Amino acid sequence: MTAAGIARLAGVGRAAVSNWRRRHPDFPKPVGGTETSPSFALAEVEQWLRDQGKLAEVPLRERVWQQIAGHPAGAVAALVHAGCVLLLVRDRSAVWSTLAALPDGRFADALPLALEETLTARLGPVRAVRTPAPVELAPSVPLLRGAAELAAETGARQAFEFLLGRHLDANPRQYTLTPPGPAALMAELAVPTGPQAHGAGRPTVLDPASGTGGLLRAVEHPAALHGQDADRDLAALTALRLALSTDADIRVRGGDSLRADAFPALTADAVLCHPPFNERNWGHDELAYDPRWEYGFPARTESELAWVQHALARLRPGGTAVLLMPPAAASRRSGRRIRADLLRRGALRAVVALPAGAAPPYGVPLHLWVLRKPVPGGRPPAELLLVDAASEHATAGGGAGGRDGRDGRDRLDWQAVHTAVLDAWTPFDRDGTVTCTPGAARSVPVIELLDDDVDLAPARHLPPPAAAEDADQLAGVRERLTETLRRTRELTPPPVDGPAPAGSGGPVRWPTTTVGELARAGALTLRPGGAGTARAGTPVAVLTDHDVLAAQLPSGTLPDGPPEEPVLLAAGDVVVPVLGGGSAVRVVDAATAGAALGRNLQLLRPDPATLDPWFLAGFLRATANTRQASSYASTATRLDVRRLQLPRLPLREQRTYGARFRALADFEESLRLTARLGEQLVQGLHDGLANGTVRP
Repeated sequence: MTAAGIARLAGVGRAAVSNWRRRHPDFPKPVGGTETSPSFALAEVEQWLRDQGKLAEVPLRERVWQQIAGHPAGAVAALVHAGCVLLLVRDRSAVWSTLAALPDGRFADALPLALEETLTARLGPVRAVRTPAPVELAPSVPLLRGAAELAAETGARQAFEFLLGRHLDANPRQYTLTPPGPAALMAELAVPTGPQAHGAGRPTVLDPASGTGGLLRAVEHPAALHGQDADRDLAALTALRLALSTDADIRVRGGDSLRADAFPALTADAVLCHPPFNERNWGHDELAYDPRWEYGFPARTESELAWVQHALARLRPGGTAVLLMPPAAASRRSGRRIRADLLRRGALRAVVALPAGAAPPYGVPLHLWVLRKPVPGGRPPAELLLVDAASEHATAGGGAGGRDGRDGRDRLDWQAVHTAVLDAWTPFDRDGTVTCTPGAARSVPVIELLDDDVDLAPARHLPPPAAAEDADQLAGVRERLTETLRRTRELTPPPVDGPAPAGSGGPVRWPTTTVGELARAGALTLRPGGAGTARAGTPVAVLTDHDVLAAQLPSGTLPDGPPEEPVLLAAGDVVVPVLGGGSAVRVVDAATAGAALGRNLQLLRPDPATLDPWFLAGFLRATANTRQASSYASTATRLDVRRLQLPRLPLREQRTYGARFRALADFEESLRLTARLGEQLVQGLHDGLANGTVRP
């Protein structure tokens, strides 16, 4: 296990682990890794932490994860072994019970036969998951027994989802994930589940670039799920994930779908795909005469149009494909002939512009292409649906940009986007046309699009929306701005007094203490954020680090998963972001109380009889304080909250300082509101003057 894993076990920052290594000669020695990133033996670390009183017991799920992270064959191989055993535990529990009673050596020898039978029955004789040999399973025996124990606590599916989720979180740049919001929308467009389903049976669905299986998992009640991915290890993990998630037939293969299609004879009811973008080496030279290019041979720079035609080739007549596409694919001149043929023959049915932050790459507002394989002898539809869901998000969930250079993905209102898209697609799919909604949706005659550019970007064909504000509304904004400016002036701090001790001429030198010392003395409680899952049907809001930095209400939601209690906020708690080196601190109020504490946040819960929360928050925010408690060992600055200092003052004096810090917070919030209202008024006047609703 790494230093980060040790920190997670003990509930401290990584800087604390570094201090332990320096200060304690008996701290376990590294057993692997590198000089800058050493790894340690889990058993030795666990024993040392327990001897030091820093650990009561390692949770089972943490123990199993550390066994995966430190597996000699690598985390992916360990996850595959664990997934195979979890499938055996779920599908053939009696066989597992017999095997689990064997000693370790015989257990590893006997397990492959049971795994082969289980995998063949569930995934077919030709599959992405290879049955591991006894010599491969021998190092995994403690892990496999632990995984089975975890399954007994949480269920086999939940256990594998937790372990796979931890692996994906630990390697964010290695995998391109399709978030649940767009995955659910794509599945609903391809395989309707509501009244628009028209009584269809259970579908057969293909994802030719299946990644971690997020799109296929979003399909409700499938008959069969087919997947293929160029990363063979990832294909194996996806096969196990799907097998544990659904009773559908699972057929997943490894390999490049364009160069080595594993399902050449498949006629699926639906295809879902988040293909790799901007691939130059997609097979252009060797696939020039491939029969899949029914709508034209894609240029070397048009790999996405190769995936579009591959999806159409694997559909039954009348089947639907939904692909996540880069916006450039709708307008690049090199693809205009293929786009034109897709339109003429009725294969392309809709183009939907999503908000920025919907899916990787998060800074780009991606498109959804909805395609339908033409029925022989059928008449091509006369119109194409164009939807700009980014505008819906702008009104429902706030802008998609901002956030200190971030992309806004944490603030997307996916329910509003989902509803807006389906409200346009459902009547269009039924009637072949839809009533125009300015700025949001329009069905465009195909003949209008067949010009020299064949540009399908929705924003270029939608009439402008109605003015966001008319003259009366703008007058109201101006009144609010005037009132806020008055209040801001009233809240402006008075002239600064000198140091409290008369004639001292310099900073006050108080006796100080640290947050760590206060925690050990019981004056406050420290809790790290990021853990916890939601109970079924009980959504819980999450306060994210962005919410703290932007001074806004909680915008996240807890994920589903194995039962795990989150850290819930209470009024008077103090929340500190630990990444970025900034000086942002938040005192929780009634509007935020009850939300869960998100990742990269640290909770300080002061004892009200000892510490004033506003006094605590004010001194923690001081620039010199955060600077001396920050670590710069990695690419991101990390704050060691335990090292933050504050003066030792009686409670009465704390409250005096706390009242002043609270007044500063009110002034800061008034400044923020002033800025927002000013921006709204300026943009509204620009729009009103431009569209004629406001006279110059």
